[in-house]
Amino acid sequence: MKDQNLEKNILFLDIETVPVEANYQSLNERWKKLWDRKAQRLSKNGETAEELYPRAGIYAEFGKIICICAGRFQGKNFVLESFYGKDEHQLLSDFAQFLNNQFNKPEHRLCAHNGIEFDFPYIARRMLINSIALPSILDHRAKKPWEVQHLDTMQLWKFGDFKAYTSLDLLCAVFDIPTPKNDIDGSMVHKVYYEDGDLERITEYCRKDTISVAQLYRKYYAKAFIEPEQIIIPEQLA
Repeated sequence: MKDQNLEKNILFLDIETVPVEANYQSLNERWKKLWDRKAQRLSKNGETAEELYPRAGIYAEFGKIICICAGRFQGKNFVLESFYGKDEHQLLSDFAQFLNNQFNKPEHRLCAHNGIEFDFPYIARRMLINSIALPSILDHRAKKPWEVQHLDTMQLWKFGDFKAYTSLDLLCAVFDIPTPKNDIDGSMVHKVYYEDGDLERITEYCRKDTISVAQLYRKYYAKAFIEPEQIIIPEQLA
């Protein structure tokens, strides 16, 4: 955390994912066999592959992205943009174009909580699966480790410690960051998407997490909270 002037060059983001199919029974035989093998390694209490299938969304091979929310500082404001929909190819194409046009310089950074282990590789893998060329900021296949343009609020908190995962919710509580999560949590996204069909509700949840990531990053540098009046959501102003 050596450079606290990076903020203007950072895109803070969060993603929401679900299994590719609504349920295990909707899989074809090839994919059932593949998920069966995966589920055998995941099962700890004798759960069946069908019972574990709602968790398939956390794996890029078995899941898909339904929402990416991205926020950046523009002057005193924090501007949020959302890419969401049932058409993953279109969603990812739009996000790739956004990155190519606006976050394509060496000084630019992406920041997410557990992003290095989850968000960034998940987005990259799903882009490849959808035959979308990776924007430079996501593509570190030919980069040296110090050239990778990724920040992770969980990794920053570790200070070299290799202990277990620290959740965004826990760190927000530690730093007394207001988190208006008064609706759904991550465990409910599968149901809200496939049973309720309420993508707007999921997108709003994703926005809140994106704001929390930016708030946490600012607390690491003892900066002031982003106030509600500083948060701009262009599509809500249209």
